[in-house]
Parts: sequence; structure tokens; C-alpha cells
Amino acid sequence: MSTHQGRKKVTVPEIIAMKERQEKIAALTAYDYLTGEMLDEAGMDIILVGDSAGMVIAGHETTLPITMDEMIFITRNVRRGVKNSLLVADMPFLSYQTSVSDGIRNAGRFLKEAQAEAVKVEGGKAVVELVDKLVGYGIPVMGHLGLTPQSINKFGAYKLQGADPQTAGILKNDAKLLEQAGAFSIVLEKVPATLAKEISQSLKIPTIGIGAGPDCDGQVLVSHDMLGIFDKFQPKFVRRYAEIGTTMRNAFAKYVTDVKKNEFPSLDESF
Repeated sequence: MSTHQGRKKVTVPEIIAMKERQEKIAALTAYDYLTGEMLDEAGMDIILVGDSAGMVIAGHETTLPITMDEMIFITRNVRRGVKNSLLVADMPFLSYQTSVSDGIRNAGRFLKEAQAEAVKVEGGKAVVELVDKLVGYGIPVMGHLGLTPQSINKFGAYKLQGADPQTAGILKNDAKLLEQAGAFSIVLEKVPATLAKEISQSLKIPTIGIGAGPDCDGQVLVSHDMLGIFDKFQPKFVRRYAEIGTTMRNAFAKYVTDVKKNEFPSLDESF
């Protein structure tokens, strides 16, 4: 039984208001109906359908291969479980970089076909025109700065961003540009905590940190990481709240053993 069934629907203005009243914003990713429902019942403020699905769901080495149609399918499934949390869909690689019109069309698909309530785009100055247009057309946008996984081939590795004065300055400027373009929040990924604090304090819109220290206005993690399901690598910034992967492996192995030994099903489990 949820303790949050009576809570209000979380909206974009409510997310901004949470920063104003200094209430931390809790966000996690979801890729299926049941997880969406559980996160919603837990009182999650934002549920992000991340393009991280390309890795934790589809098994790719990066987020790049996942397609727009796949993201629509996943978002639509999550939507069915979400009642009160704000549902944000990640714009996958090449769904918006090719042109502003492509970005508008694909962002609109998320709202129209999957009933997402906002989209997330990676990048700073390069996406400002798109953000401005989307917001003008009534499509709320969450920004994403710092380590932007879709740029992995440019970065060469999933490494800390903004660690030197030049790149820190670019990040601070990009954050301001995104705010001016109308973004309602910005994810800061894998940037120094001091820089994230400075950026957070400089903006009226909330920052959502992932590996960006405790002074962001909210936090997000990949659910499969914090549950201990996805364990190919464990970033420093991930706190493991469970070891569900180990539990699943043990359960599957026990099932195989029981079937092989004819210990399942028992007479009590038969008709």
C-alpha cells in the first residue's frame, strides 16, 4: 500500500517551486511498467526514461545505438505505471542533432505517442535554439551538461568534466544559456561538487546531480545501478541500495537445480 496515493501530481512548475522552497528533488530511471509503478508509489518526483536503456535493457556498450522507436515503446510502457511523478523521456542520439525540425518532431512524438510530459536533451550552446523552440511549442525541456554519454566518442571515456578552469567556464555559461532558452531543469553529470554547487546557486531552475555532489537541487541514478542489477561497472557516485542482481542469479540457479532434480513442482504445486 503506497503512502503517497494522496499526493499531488508533480508538474514542471512544481519542480521549479521545489528549488524555491529548498526541497530536494528525487529522480530515478525506469524502463518498464512495473518499475514505473513502483517508483511512482514510492513518491518519486521525476521518473526519467533514460537512453541508458540502450545499455541496461538492450545490452549495448554505449547509449548511442538505441532508436527513437525503441525509446517511444519503452516510455509508453513506463507511462502506464506512472500516476503522479513527472515523466521525462530522453531524446536518443541523432533524434535532435540532425536539425531543429527533427528535434521538434521527435520531442513531439514523446508527448503525443508515449504521453511523456517533458524531454531531456544533452548539450549546451549547440542545443539552445532547439530548447527555445521546443519550449515555445509547449514541450518542456530538461537539459544535460557535464558528462554527456552521447558524446562518449568525443570524450574517449566516461571521465570527470569541468575539472579545469576553461571547461568549468564553458559549463557555467552553457547552464545559463539553457536556463535563458527555457529549460526547466538541468542534469549535471560527473562534474566536481564545487562546480556543481556554483552552477546550482547561479540558476533559478533546479539542477539534478549524478556524480555531482550533494549541493545540486536533486539527484538521479540509473535504477539498475542503485539496485545492483547492472554490475558490469560500478561508478564511484552510485550508492547500492540493494543487491538484486545476486538475488536474481541465485533464484534462477536454484530453479534450474529444482527442476533438474524433479523437486519442482511438488504435489502441493500441482493440480
